[in-house]
Amino acid sequence: MAEDESERATDRRVRAAEILVKTGNLMSGECGQGSPSTSASACPNAQGDQNSANNMPKIQNESTKASLSSHRQVSTIPIGPTDLPNHQEKDAKRWTYPSPQMFFNAMKRKGWKPKEEDMEVVVAIHNTVNERVWEHILHWEELHKSECCEPQLSRFEGRPKDYSPRARMLNWLGYKLPFDRHDWVVDRCGEKVRYVIDFYNAPPSGPEPVAMHLDVRPALDSFGACYDRFRMFAYQALGLAGSSAAQDSSGGGLKEQQQNQ
Repeated sequence: MAEDESERATDRRVRAAEILVKTGNLMSGECGQGSPSTSASACPNAQGDQNSANNMPKIQNESTKASLSSHRQVSTIPIGPTDLPNHQEKDAKRWTYPSPQMFFNAMKRKGWKPKEEDMEVVVAIHNTVNERVWEHILHWEELHKSECCEPQLSRFEGRPKDYSPRARMLNWLGYKLPFDRHDWVVDRCGEKVRYVIDFYNAPPSGPEPVAMHLDVRPALDSFGACYDRFRMFAYQALGLAGSSAAQDSSGGGLKEQQQNQ
């Protein structure tokens, strides 16, 4: 019995990872790579079911065979100066993730056929990956901790088909293209800084059946961002341990293993 339950849990984690890979960033309002189409006309309510302020799904009720939780986990990610979208609490200080019910609703309206029993794991992986992305951003932001001790996330955008120059270069070298891309705009105590995040499939590692690589770095929008990329490269090349950012924040070495939820 225990072995059967373990196998079922493994199957759920695999399906959950596949859902995230196939749909791309549902929370951004995009169909995503592997979906029926990226056009708005082919995505049921591609615009209408999203909040235009920050591209998150509005709460609506859909018929489900099983009762799905409406509980929403509060992230560790502070909200930066922005027009607060209506899916967030009025006085919220940190971003709140969608509930399993909201995720299910969004998938249904995108034309997918989600399984209720997968939603808890899908949301858990989704939230874990976003927390990990923020951790990597904070590692980069350590380069500026003397200027700003608490960076905040102002907004984000899913761009699954808009491959970054770095992703294309790696593809030319024989690597697969990322299955999703996000751009996160961070408020560094008044300065807006854009980060690019590429999400890659990764082969299973050890006992875990699914994994993904995260490539998180500041977009080359300014001289300061270019300088940060150079500094991080130098820290890593020289093996300097003075900054945790130098140990864990740039490129293909990042692996996000999906833990048993």
